[in-house]
Amino acid sequence: MITIIAAAGENNSLGKDNDLVWHLPDDFKRFKELTSGNHILMGRKTFETFPKPLPNRTHLIITRQNDYSVPEKCFTFDSIQSALDEVLEHSDNNIWIIGGGEIYKQSMEIADRIELTRVHSEFEADTFFPEIGEEWELVKEEYHPVDERHKYDFSYLTYERLP
Repeated sequence: MITIIAAAGENNSLGKDNDLVWHLPDDFKRFKELTSGNHILMGRKTFETFPKPLPNRTHLIITRQNDYSVPEKCFTFDSIQSALDEVLEHSDNNIWIIGGGEIYKQSMEIADRIELTRVHSEFEADTFFPEIGEEWELVKEEYHPVDERHKYDFSYLTYERLP
């Protein structure tokens, strides 16, 4: 299963200056629970936002840099398709596409599911999530109001590709 996982504002904002523009602890926890033990696929810039590789995940990094050096349990590929070909041939783990904006855009044609955290506000951003088209069906929705730990209300939205 290939799943896109993202958090985006009402205007599809993802982030600015290679950083998120909100802090949602419950969303971070959910991200960890869903992606742990699996492969996570991302662009190089997204990978570089982490202080170190995320534990208990195999990192697939898309980069045009032939000599890009990565730590253990991290692998580089020159395209999303080459990463998928390699992983799907040798593993039955789920693949989670975690960003950034261009990787999301390229992955919309190949993903089976989208796990989107919709942050119910608009944000100034320089990176955006692609529009979710008619080929997707919303199959689950879970609303979370503002509370002492979350400055914004948000919803977990699960979309599945229509047959």
